[in-house]
Amino acid sequence: MKLILLIFAVVWAILIVRLYHISVKSNFYYEKLAKENIERKNHLKPVRGEILDSEGNYLAVNKIGFSLSIAPHLSIKRGELQRVIDEVRRYFPDLNATLMEKVYRKQSSPYNHQFIQVIDFIPYAQMMKVYPHLSTNPRIKIETETKRYYPYGRFAAHIVGYVGRSNRKENEKDPVVKVVGRTGKSGLELYYNRLLEGQLGYVISKVNARNKELEVLERREPVSNRTLQVHLDMKLQKYIYDLLGKRAGVVVVMRPTGEVLAAVSNPSFDPNLFVGGISVKDWKALQNNLGHPFTNKLINAVYPPGSVIKMGVALATSKAGKGILDEHEFCKGYITIDKSKHKFRCWKKWGHGDTDLRKSIRESCDVYYYNKSLKVGIDRIAKTLRQIGLGVRTGIDLPREYRGIIPDKAWKRKRYHQPWYKGETVIAAIGQGYDNVTPMQIARYTAFLATGWLPTPTLAKKIDGKPVQPKRVKIPFNAEHFRLIRQGMVDVCNDKRGTAYKTMHQLPVKVAGKTGTAQVVSIGQDIKKRVKEEDLAYFKKSHAWITTYAPVKKPEYVVTVLIEHGGHGGSSAGPIAAKIYQYLYYNGYFKHHSLEEVRAELEKAKEAKRRREEEAAGVKEGAGNGATTEYRPFVPRLKTKSIQTPSPHIPPKKAADRNHTAG
Repeated sequence: MKLILLIFAVVWAILIVRLYHISVKSNFYYEKLAKENIERKNHLKPVRGEILDSEGNYLAVNKIGFSLSIAPHLSIKRGELQRVIDEVRRYFPDLNATLMEKVYRKQSSPYNHQFIQVIDFIPYAQMMKVYPHLSTNPRIKIETETKRYYPYGRFAAHIVGYVGRSNRKENEKDPVVKVVGRTGKSGLELYYNRLLEGQLGYVISKVNARNKELEVLERREPVSNRTLQVHLDMKLQKYIYDLLGKRAGVVVVMRPTGEVLAAVSNPSFDPNLFVGGISVKDWKALQNNLGHPFTNKLINAVYPPGSVIKMGVALATSKAGKGILDEHEFCKGYITIDKSKHKFRCWKKWGHGDTDLRKSIRESCDVYYYNKSLKVGIDRIAKTLRQIGLGVRTGIDLPREYRGIIPDKAWKRKRYHQPWYKGETVIAAIGQGYDNVTPMQIARYTAFLATGWLPTPTLAKKIDGKPVQPKRVKIPFNAEHFRLIRQGMVDVCNDKRGTAYKTMHQLPVKVAGKTGTAQVVSIGQDIKKRVKEEDLAYFKKSHAWITTYAPVKKPEYVVTVLIEHGGHGGSSAGPIAAKIYQYLYYNGYFKHHSLEEVRAELEKAKEAKRRREEEAAGVKEGAGNGATTEYRPFVPRLKTKSIQTPSPHIPPKKAADRNHTAG
């Protein structure tokens, strides 16, 4: 009896649970199904926000057009689908019928009652001509659509980025992307994608069994047009891009507080190619280009910093111990370590002689930093360099930024499972060996050297109308050492012994900086006479650096230039930096040199030139009449040394670009 009662109890328990599940719990499920049978929810796509430069010029906009969809459940065997496609192609003969059918087949299903989009974008002008004809066909649905367009194309491709078709993974992460079918793939378009894409709207409608809309029950408008304004100055950006020409390299112009005004990575590409899906031909052309146009070299490429790292090594020495940095070093052209016969050579074959801190920066003496690094050690050097922004991400608002490498003993043991050697310390101290940094890190580091504050580079000026405040932190160092380092950087550009003197000393503003020549191939010990950079094969030439700030007393701009395989920094990167400063000056960018003042100065220069020509003509005339009077043309002295530009809007074409051998 107990067994029978137990069986009855179990059976009744199962029946009661099942009854509860059917009558109560399943009610929610079936109610939802029933509701879906009478209600339909259509998402309303938001319009993607636009990107503007600092002056309000559009960097990314939306072209207005239409998408074209075909009704579901059309029979392919009976030719219903083909007839609709043929009608579409009658008005748009360039459309691919095979592709449209393939897209339709892929999305067609007995359970899909939505129109199937087969053409994602037709320009407004083209559609309006045939809209009255196609809109009368109940099997064709025409909806408004937008397509991303980049007016400046390749000039700001690595900064603005581009929008492309989304994949399954991106659709799963973001409901807006799933509906829109496009998402930011790189640059600002990716970094600020959630802002720019907006929020979905929707319309809930009551429908009948034939899926025909009977009544609108609820409507919510999408959140659209969230704009992003950036600090980029497109006039300056285009000028720098054209200035680089065919040279592969990077240029960064930013304020010491971190606002990036221009950032050029060359060669570049046209982001409009990716909006509707890039062709195989165009993709292969980008992939096979040895200049790597698709790589954002500002933050996604690393280079040995060469001599531009020396100021950071000096600061590390300053913190290592009292008096170490104040000691002079004697440079005889090389050093050896312990009992080794291996020579670690200075760039100057016969050496620099007695060298102090200021001279070491001015003339870029390698031996000075070899000796200091052996006294300090790689771990202390690496710690300070990372503290001032090298080998760490800058925090700029661009995606996938690289860290670079500032090595120490722990890094090498983890990476290569090997101990650290003294020889690796001395080459790391001059920016060679394992050292690798991004150009944006060097620009940030230079801003720190100029002000004592380490900024976070930023592109965004206003996000949806709200201003973005720049961020920076104060990093204390010995004030006297900092002063000497800055004096050395001033000497680099303004002292006759400086490594950038020939290209930088005649600028209308006083500039401080440091050049760097970063070798990409080693020089054997048996080579007594080095091959000149200009005689080397292209990919064996050193990378050319120059990083600067100006004016010296109250820095307003940082200009960093890297020319890939350019040779010496002073002779290759220097002229480009000089022309950028001339452009900034002659277009009134400096606070204490307004455009009106510059124009007045130019007028004085023109007037002086005219008077010289008139007086010179008078000398010739007097000589022709047998006159013996010696004429000395009056040349007015101007406040600035270089007034060579033909107009206030066009910087001088002629710039000193003679070779200089120092780093």
